[in-house]
Amino acid sequence: MAPHPSWDEQLFALFDDLEGQATALFDLERDAELIDRSRAEYHRVTLDSRLMASVGHRLVLTVAGVGRVEGELQRMGLGWCLVSGHAQDWIVRTARIQVVQGASARSVPEVAWSPLHELGVSSALRRLAASQVRCVVHLVEGGQLESVVRRVGSDFVEISTPSQERELIAYDAISAVQSRD
Repeated sequence: MAPHPSWDEQLFALFDDLEGQATALFDLERDAELIDRSRAEYHRVTLDSRLMASVGHRLVLTVAGVGRVEGELQRMGLGWCLVSGHAQDWIVRTARIQVVQGASARSVPEVAWSPLHELGVSSALRRLAASQVRCVVHLVEGGQLESVVRRVGSDFVEISTPSQERELIAYDAISAVQSRD
């Protein structure tokens, strides 16, 4: 017959049991608090920060006025991205992206971006103007303009059409610019 535990052994066993229950309850509360904090903080994650974490990934974008754009995300800037697709490149304004497929589950907050990634869409358009490549400017409303980017202003781009007409296009009207050469 096993000896009956003494009252102090019973008391310590009760304390151990209570301590285990308290620890389990604390862990449950802490896990719930962490989940709540995580959900509360997620509202600070931007589409640009998710795209920054997706550089190098193959993405499918649905872009207003354009439709489907597929390719590898090559570069991110503040408010725009460069997607290399089938024999063409796309400068896409991220404010015009409606749906992204294939993005990373992570994000890179803007404070962690290098100064090069903080360049706006005007920087990308200036590179097009410098190279004088043929391109198609896709408008938010669905129109397209065959063009060569000539000059870039602070809130607009100046293009020349195949008939050599000069036109000014406000950035807010542009969804994407597609290379042709």
